[in-house]
Amino acid sequence: MNRNRVLGVALVVPPAVCGLLALSRDSFDNANAALVLAVVIVGVAAFGYRSGGVVAAVSSAVWFDFFLTVPYDRFTIDNRDDVETTILLVVIGVAVSEIAIWGRRQQARASRHRGYLEGVITTSQAVSEGGSTQDLIDHVCAEITVVLGIDKVRFVAGSNRTSAPQLNADGTVTRGGHVLKVERDGLPTNAEIELPIQHAGRVRGRFLLTAATHIARPDLEQRQVAIALADQVATALITQPH
Repeated sequence: MNRNRVLGVALVVPPAVCGLLALSRDSFDNANAALVLAVVIVGVAAFGYRSGGVVAAVSSAVWFDFFLTVPYDRFTIDNRDDVETTILLVVIGVAVSEIAIWGRRQQARASRHRGYLEGVITTSQAVSEGGSTQDLIDHVCAEITVVLGIDKVRFVAGSNRTSAPQLNADGTVTRGGHVLKVERDGLPTNAEIELPIQHAGRVRGRFLLTAATHIARPDLEQRQVAIALADQVATALITQPH
């Protein structure tokens, strides 16, 4: 469900629930009503949108006040316990929203890790099965493009090195001897970035990474995956036919 629909649910469901509970408010304890609203808040927050959880919490607190606290049908609360319950509804909403967002991020990260691992495994299998080195290079170029979130990648054979920015074996990116803060500033957009590959201590070629149309900020893990993918090509250049 997209954000707008979640916000709509957050606005509409709490007053509807409070209205239904108000039909039996004389026989329904407010603490139990608050628990019902807490379930509503948790349900909205589970979609992973902070704004949805907060809106659901505020909406629940407002309509809890209007329908279920004395004086009824007014945005006024006379009972201290009801004031505390109303505040707790908002606190619960904010807390649950943050937990839901954290859970979604952890899930996304785990999914990304699986994708990286599958990419490296697929590439390793391609190396072990033999075949065209060019096909392997094309595959690695495509994988690195996706992993780093950049525009394109091309491969150049040979040991020539230039003064272009470098993606090093430890995952750092350097330019003119200075380490760039990729997570903060992104990859350079005004020059290709060299990712050299080596075999037996000798440079066999380099992947040239282009990130010109947008600022890409791959984290260290993503850069290390790109390096692992590129390293598969070094051995292939020695052991496989072109």
